[in-house]
Amino acid sequence: MGVFVFLPLVLPLTAWPMARLAEQHLHPRAATRLLTWVAAVMAACSTLCLGLVMVVGTAQLPGNPLPDGWSDPEVREAVPYDEVVGKAAIPALFAVLVVCGRTLWRHGRVRRTAHRALGGLPATEVVVLPDDVPYAYALPGGLRGRVVVTTALLSCLEPAERRALFAHERAHLAARHHRFLLAVQLAARANPFLRPLRTAVSYTAERWADEEAARTVGSRRTVARAIGKAALVSRGTPVPTLAGFASPGPVPRRVTALLGPAPLVRNWPSVFTTVGLAAWGAAAGTAVSAMSSANSAVTMFFILNAATPL
Repeated sequence: MGVFVFLPLVLPLTAWPMARLAEQHLHPRAATRLLTWVAAVMAACSTLCLGLVMVVGTAQLPGNPLPDGWSDPEVREAVPYDEVVGKAAIPALFAVLVVCGRTLWRHGRVRRTAHRALGGLPATEVVVLPDDVPYAYALPGGLRGRVVVTTALLSCLEPAERRALFAHERAHLAARHHRFLLAVQLAARANPFLRPLRTAVSYTAERWADEEAARTVGSRRTVARAIGKAALVSRGTPVPTLAGFASPGPVPRRVTALLGPAPLVRNWPSVFTTVGLAAWGAAAGTAVSAMSSANSAVTMFFILNAATPL
């Protein structure tokens, strides 16, 4: 197994160039899907390898519940520097499980609280709340989800801009953007090296909804104007895994993109471009991460199986 067990922990660094270039040069839909899959696979591989290293570290602790054969010298030699890294992996994996569990719990709590707050209102797709605090967000759940917006925000927008707002939020619900946002949020919690991908997906998901809103309304300038106005007064969303019309982030970049031409629709960039090279580099890093973790898991299985007394 050797050093291959440690590769998935650092291979997310290969995705950093793609995270920046994809949000600039790829269609937001393609960038969101690509970056989310890369982040999810790399996070799963790094967590698996962290667990494999933890097994060796746990075997070194006195009174551990593992079979005695797992602490034999032959098993310890399967992972280099097991005396230090193996034991350090125990609190590291525990921390990963805690922060990921907390993220899931908070996401579920916010969604449940929001649905309970809307329980007494008519079951319509759009819910307008009489609130002096301006905000709007897409609340997933049920068949189609619901768009939540306050009267304070609507009062700041013209009729055409309101249509852009509703089209934007409906795009979030239709494309299930909350799943992409939650996936990259968990990936960044599992491996801090994946935080640039989380930031990039937060931006590309909003850009994806911007483009859908522009296509629905028929005016890119109207959507840009609505985003700018909403960003000046809105407080964003109650949790990062919920998508909102004026979520915190690079709003000026979104407005600038909408004032320019529509992005080209392509699912994979050419290898002869800068973003293409970055995408292929990240794909290679993801493939190596998956193969390294699979190789380490299979090797560890055979080693521990041979060391387990009958």
